[in-house]
Formats: sequence, C-alpha cells, structure tokens
Amino acid sequence: MDFSEIKSFLESDKCDNVTILTHKSPDGDTFGCGFALCYLLRDMGKKANVINHEPLPKKYKEFMYPDYEPMDFEEKCVIAVDIASLELLGDNLSEYKKEGKIDLCIDHHMTNKKYAKLYYIDSEAAAACQILYELIKYMERPVTKLIATCLYIGIATDTGCFKFENVTPKTHMIAAELISYGINHSYVNRMMFDVKPRGVIKVEQEVLKNLQFCFDDRCAIEFVPKALIDNSGVETAEFEELATIPLTVEGVEVGITIKEKGNNEYKLSVRTTEKHDACAFCKSFGGGGHLRAAGCQIIGTYGEVMKKIKDRVAELFE
Repeated sequence: MDFSEIKSFLESDKCDNVTILTHKSPDGDTFGCGFALCYLLRDMGKKANVINHEPLPKKYKEFMYPDYEPMDFEEKCVIAVDIASLELLGDNLSEYKKEGKIDLCIDHHMTNKKYAKLYYIDSEAAAACQILYELIKYMERPVTKLIATCLYIGIATDTGCFKFENVTPKTHMIAAELISYGINHSYVNRMMFDVKPRGVIKVEQEVLKNLQFCFDDRCAIEFVPKALIDNSGVETAEFEELATIPLTVEGVEVGITIKEKGNNEYKLSVRTTEKHDACAFCKSFGGGGHLRAAGCQIIGTYGEVMKKIKDRVAELFE
C-alpha cells in the first residue's frame, strides 16, 4: 500500500473498533507506534485499544498513557505495528496468529513475512514510529503533544538515542519536528537511557560477572538465566537494554545475549559492528531483524544452544 491507500483505509468504516497489536519483549518503538496510532484513531472519532503479550513497562507508562483507558467494543479491525512475523505476538495473543486475522501491518523490518491482508513496509525507516509520523503528516491530522511524545520515544529507542546506522538526515529532521510540539525530550531521554530500576542493575552485575569472550575476543556472549529475571522483581520488558552490553566492550564485533525462557527455549539478541550482518546471523536460526540488531529463538539444552551459536560465529568470522 501507499500512504493514500492507508489514509483511505483508516478513514473508512472498515477501520473502527480497532485492536492494535504490539510485539512480545516490547520496546519503545512497538509501544510508541501502537499508542500514537491509538490516539490518532480516537482523535478521528474511532474506538481503539492497544494490547500486548505482557504488561506495559513502568518507564513507558508515564509518557504513553497518563490518561489511557481501554475502550469496550466488539472488535472489527486489527492492526499490527512493528511486528515482522506472527511468532512475535507471544502466546497470550495466539488468537491473532490465524491466517487473515490481521487487517493491516505497519512495519520497518526487512524480514517482514507479509502476513497481513494489507501492509506498509519501509525497511529504510529508522523506526515504525517514523513511518507513522510521516503518515499522520500526509493525512494532515493534528499531532498532539501526547502523540509526539509516543513517536519520539519510538524513534529514540530504536536508534539507540540516534547513534545507530539506521539514522538518516530524515530521522533527525523528524525528531526535531517532534520536539517542536513541546515534548520534554531531555527528560524522555534520561528516563529511557539513563535511569534503571535497581533490580535491573543487580541483574546486569550478575550477567557481567559471567560475560564470555571467544574468537580472539572479537565475540562476547552473555547468558541471562530465567531465575535471575524472575527473582529481580522487575518486569521482563525492562531488560531490553541488556542486549547492548556485549558490544560495548572494546574490540568486540559480535555481541550475543542469550536469555533462558524455560522448557529448553532460549531467546537470542545479536548486535554487531559494521563488519557483520546481525540479521543474516539470526535468519539462519529462523529469526530476523535489522542489519546491526536482530533476534531469534533456539530450542535445545544450554550446551547444544551454545555449540550452535559458536559454530555460527565461527562461520561468520571465516
């Protein structure tokens, strides 16, 4: 679809009583896009709700729904935002994994599986929130301070506070426009990137103790046991920044975070320098994502999973 077709769809009777889906292990982009779209539709006189596999993390609540209340309606339309595949919905949203269940998908992942009836995918956009902002401007709809805040959070978090390779001049210009709507961007960035719950700090301390280096210290691997997260007293979605730790070490080209999910299931988050393709690495395990940041799931014992990962890293360095 192009913007004119999406505009027609959003303004039509087909798009009412809308459920907006966001992905599991949620980040600022999926929530920012989801809530900004929700407020846009509500401002257009439509009914809309945002749902996720897990609760909204505390750090987003202050900014994204100070006055949000779910609406009561019979669902007519389903829109997915920042979701590359149905597997990313999580078990609690399994009813939406059925073929033909999702009406529209707005996404920026190059690995999008095109599972929706209609879709708009721009893999050159730094974030799904960037796409939505451009769409709102095309529709000539007002950008409220609340919508601008949601969109800014999505762009800031998906670009690592504007330091990732996905940042373009357009990204900076859009961020500047969003700031012009009166949002407190310095406070937003402090809460997104500098302030962490004590439980998160304690988990990071434990993880750092066991950080592994291999392949002449060009690869760093951190393991996060399920019990460590469960006993932290912090919601799992608060730990998204864990994946950035391995690549912060000087000389590391590939940083891998292994999160134990239980039942011999492990979630991998891969971050790479410009020398390697994180998306290709994860696609070999059935996952995907972006050039420098991607993820996947691996089934097996811890030993089996570690062997698969190190074998794949060896291939990468060869």
